[in-house]
Parts: sequence; C-alpha cells; structure tokens
Amino acid sequence: METPERPVSVAIPDLAEPEGSCLFVATPIGNLDDVTLRALGALRDADIVYAEDTRRTRGLLSRYGLHARMEPYHDHNKERQAPRVVERVRQGDRVVVVSDAGMPAVADPGYLIVQGLREAGLPWSVAPGASSVLAALVLSGFPTDRFLFTGYTPRKPGKLRTFLKEALAERGTVVMLESCHRIRKTLDALVEVAPDRELAIAREITKVHEETLRGTAAELLALMEGPRLKGELVLLARGRPAGEEGA
Repeated sequence: METPERPVSVAIPDLAEPEGSCLFVATPIGNLDDVTLRALGALRDADIVYAEDTRRTRGLLSRYGLHARMEPYHDHNKERQAPRVVERVRQGDRVVVVSDAGMPAVADPGYLIVQGLREAGLPWSVAPGASSVLAALVLSGFPTDRFLFTGYTPRKPGKLRTFLKEALAERGTVVMLESCHRIRKTLDALVEVAPDRELAIAREITKVHEETLRGTAAELLALMEGPRLKGELVLLARGRPAGEEGA
C-alpha cells in the first residue's frame, strides 16, 4: 500500500485559490497516493505554506515534483506565528496551512489561526482529504451512525480516568487519539474504569503494516508491545450499551 519515493507526474488542474485567503489542506495520513488534486494545486500555487514539520511536507512536495515557500507552524510557536499568518491573509497572500497528516486545525494548533481569521473578519476554507478518525471508525467495525471524537487523552492519571468515564458514557462509538508512548497507561486506566467494554486500536492506517486490533482493555494491553508501540494510534470504544449506567 505504501508508495515508492520516486517523483510522480500528475496533471494538476488550475485550482488556484483567491488572493487574500487561507486554505486548510488535508494531507495523507500514510500513503502519499491519498493526496487530492486540489491539495496539490493549492500547495503549488500558495504564496506560502505553513507546515507542522517542513521536512515532512517537503517529502510530499518532492513526491509530486512541487516546490513551495514554507515556514514552520506548530504547537511550540503557534502564539507567535498565528498573528503572522492572519496578517499575510490581510495583505492578500494565498496561504496554505497543513499538519503532518490529516486535517489541520482538528485537535491541532491550526485552530488558533481559524480563531484569528474569524476575529479579523478574514476568509478561510478547507480542502478535505484523508482522516485517521474516519478511517479508524470504519476499520473498527463499531457503529458509525453516531460517534464522539475526543482528541488526545489527558496525561495525568486522575484526569485520564475522569476523561475516560465521561467519554464512555456516550451512546455512540468513542474515537480517541493516543501516542504509542502512552497507550499502555491509557489501557491500564480502561482496565479499571471499563474492563468489559469492547475496544479497537487502529495503527499504521493506509500503510503496509496497517492493523486493527479488537478486544477488551486487558486483551489489547497484552498485544501492545514491540513494533506495535510505534507512531500515532487511534483508540476506539464501542458505545455504552442500552441500560448500562455510566461507563
């Protein structure tokens, strides 16, 4: 499923965004072939691209023979950079914002730019694309008609347990983002607060080693070792059964 590193020639249509605009562009979550033509056109025609990791974005650009002026925009410089992004849009630049993977501004510091643009009365739009949340929701096999996306889980044990109890009271499927470095602690907490709840972990989505693991917290905890403790994970929980109180 992974694509080779050699550049790919693609006929990108003329999809230039209007001047004085900011476009939040979804990028592939693994397989670089999942990029959209609109995303490539926006990256090609942007006056400047703000990227979470410019090295990673440069790899995507190189894959399709593109070049762009880039500046970093991430959680550590967002307070300083967000006003600069807004000012560039005010001055008439075509600005593109991307994250490392998926949709920027969703559980992502790009939301600070959205807030700034809204307060300034300036336009922004979205070029949709790959999403680890939606992909994992389908991969889980859990109901998809209603779901709660909670973003990343809290780091502190007490807040984590409270967070999980509140989330698992939801009737629909719960979708959480988790680091490979913290997944075992989160599963330990789930053993305590919801030992019988059916869970799923989606990892390496769209890549060669894509895998979806299903089971209780204890069963999944026994599986999370070695190569599985790599990268970002999506943790899902089946919704609260009818008649069950709380989590």
